[in-house]
Amino acid sequence: MVNLKINGISVSVPDGSTILQAAKAAKVEIPTLCFLKGVNCAGSCRMCVVEATGARGLVAACVYPVSEGMEVRTNTPKCRQSRKMTLELLLSSHKKKCLSCLRNTSCELQRLSLEYGADEDRFAAEKKETPLDASSPFLIRDNDKCINCRRCVAACKNLQGVEAIGPIGRGYAVHIGSAFERPAIESNCVGCGQCIVACPVGALTEKDDTDAVWRAMADPSKKVVFFTAPSVRATLGEEFGYPIGTDVEGRMVAAIRRLGDVEVFNMDVTADMTIMEEANELVERIKGKKTLPMFTSCCPGWVKFMEHTYPDMLDNLSTCKSPQQMFGAILKSYYCEKNDIDPENLFVVSVIPCTAKKYEVCRSEFHKDVDVALTTRELARMIKTAGIKFAELPDEKYDEPFRIATGGGAIFGATGGVMEAALRTAAHMLDGKFEAVDFKEVRGTNAVKEAEYKVAGVTVRVAVASGLANARKVVDAIRSGKKKYTFVEVMACPGGCVNGGGQPTLSDSIRTGDSDIRALRAKALYDLDASLEFRSSHDSPTIKMLYDEYLEKPGSHRAHELLHTSYEQRNKY
Repeated sequence: MVNLKINGISVSVPDGSTILQAAKAAKVEIPTLCFLKGVNCAGSCRMCVVEATGARGLVAACVYPVSEGMEVRTNTPKCRQSRKMTLELLLSSHKKKCLSCLRNTSCELQRLSLEYGADEDRFAAEKKETPLDASSPFLIRDNDKCINCRRCVAACKNLQGVEAIGPIGRGYAVHIGSAFERPAIESNCVGCGQCIVACPVGALTEKDDTDAVWRAMADPSKKVVFFTAPSVRATLGEEFGYPIGTDVEGRMVAAIRRLGDVEVFNMDVTADMTIMEEANELVERIKGKKTLPMFTSCCPGWVKFMEHTYPDMLDNLSTCKSPQQMFGAILKSYYCEKNDIDPENLFVVSVIPCTAKKYEVCRSEFHKDVDVALTTRELARMIKTAGIKFAELPDEKYDEPFRIATGGGAIFGATGGVMEAALRTAAHMLDGKFEAVDFKEVRGTNAVKEAEYKVAGVTVRVAVASGLANARKVVDAIRSGKKKYTFVEVMACPGGCVNGGGQPTLSDSIRTGDSDIRALRAKALYDLDASLEFRSSHDSPTIKMLYDEYLEKPGSHRAHELLHTSYEQRNKY
């Protein structure tokens, strides 16, 4: 341990710690911009400069190591003056369209400029008018708002191992983009949106589809239905001041109903359906000695990553559509037939935790079964625009016939949740007497988890990875023969959908704090799972009704037509 003082406060931290880490231990906050815990630590923005004994001049707290007996001052006139000038230099070339920016009031540059009294016009800079990159269906890049902190670059490289973006040019002309200045849609971007949640300003945002939903709700010829993904109930409340990990399912349903004349369904239902089809496929592969390991296919970012990076292993992907696309297919077939609705007049809206789902909606093989995918942030903006007082709403239930789901569907939003839900049902299919529901070995936020189970004489070896950089390690180990698995779950976003690129944007002070945001959000889903009457997908009365009335059985001809898909090789850059 190293002993030092931060603003006169004595603190002991492990050898090798930085001043920023020591300050956290001393409960002293130092402002940052380019630093983001677990993502980026470059010391390039100079917002975290401090004075420290033994150092020449100001040093960047996020990278400068502590030493025995060091005394650090974080708030001297020299520090404040330096930070203020840094902000004013950044503001000199920043597009200051704050009132119309989606990050207004949640922008780190805006917050710090206010705190330090920065003059946005102190330095005059050459006016930039870089065209927006709005080429993809899920993301907009506005480089005139970019402050070159490189957090998006680090997220794409370090968390995801995709490296779809990077710095181009040098000096004042440097900007962030894809190789050879390609638009995002022509790159190997998988649409996960981790760059968006890493960005401290409004340079990266999801493509806003709320206007299309407002228009549909105002069109008397349209029947509008919403369905919400499992993790949204655990995150939407953050947009309205609730503590992280608060389950606001009832208020969420009530809020959506007050947006217009709509029905609100529970996507956990088709999460259960995904498990029925996926578990059946896994059992068929095991018994028929077909391609193994089988990879989950419910995450479109992961699927696109495989199409770009490992096209030779596409046969390992489950052919099951994601819960979003299964719901769209069921709504525009079974639901429309039962209610005598022309599918052309049914407008289907999903509320989802990630931006890759926006891309998935546009895949040609899905025939626009889902019309619009809204992120958690977009739904929150619609609720606020409608003047709905979220905290004062009553708890309301989802609409029938897609109301009741199981705990297996609910935990889809956490890394390991799909695996656990699939194991509950696959084990039951292999051995009708096997009714275990808790597979805790695959829970938690570790990057990679492994477990082994024996069911009906069959050894099932499983792995769970979240974050595509971790997924790459798992796939490479399988290809090299170092690892042999039966079933592998992958979610593109670290921690799973609860940490998706469409989830609420949290302040840097929260993101760099001691709390594990992913674990807090996931806990809400596991608590819900534990409280439900039905916990395994095969026990769901809604699922039984859908198979009895329409789909016959898992893996049937109609189920394959509606609920399964195929994949294609994409350009590898």
